[in-house]
Amino acid sequence: MKNMKIYLGIGVAVMAGFVLVAADHIDAPAVAGGTSDITDFYAFQGQDTDNLVFVANVQGLLSPASTSAAAFDENVMIEINIDTNEDNIEDLVIQAIPRNGKMYFFGPYAPTNTGLSSSILKSKASGNVAISKYGQSAVIEETNGMKFFAGPRDDPFFMDFARFGDIIAGNETEFANPGSDTFAGTNVMSVVIEVPKSMVGGSGSINTWVESKSKQ
Repeated sequence: MKNMKIYLGIGVAVMAGFVLVAADHIDAPAVAGGTSDITDFYAFQGQDTDNLVFVANVQGLLSPASTSAAAFDENVMIEINIDTNEDNIEDLVIQAIPRNGKMYFFGPYAPTNTGLSSSILKSKASGNVAISKYGQSAVIEETNGMKFFAGPRDDPFFMDFARFGDIIAGNETEFANPGSDTFAGTNVMSVVIEVPKSMVGGSGSINTWVESKSKQ
């Protein structure tokens, strides 16, 4: 699970380059390397400064040779949680569920229950998009002011793990510039949602984190 705070409505000058990132690749023992393994979570202001973009990536370290066969798990839901009153409990959720070559989205809406268990309110459906295929143009759908994408993407996270190991071992004191990108040439399965700020808190601040949840 990833957790971060993003501030809304501070002003275009501050928000224009404001990007928040949380990442961990194959270090959650219960799901490491599986279809529910979250690699990255990004939250940032859209090109339309009245919107926020949420990006959740799963299934890291896919090689180009294996990416074309990679697929979202229909038993795994990706849930973006949004806390609007800083009590670290989700007040709104955006849920993504894959079915038969499409990704279906629900929310943002107030969940019926919070915490580790989730349910889906079909009445809160917000849109769907065909899952893009590897090597083909991205498919993006727009509904009611929201935009949706789902499919394979190049892993955007930069990390020099070899240098990190040297620093931990005491053999180096800092990262090299620019360093070596450990994830270069690998891919992830990505879900991207752009949503008007008015739907997720408007102004002030929110906390946001992402979870992957398996069907029971």
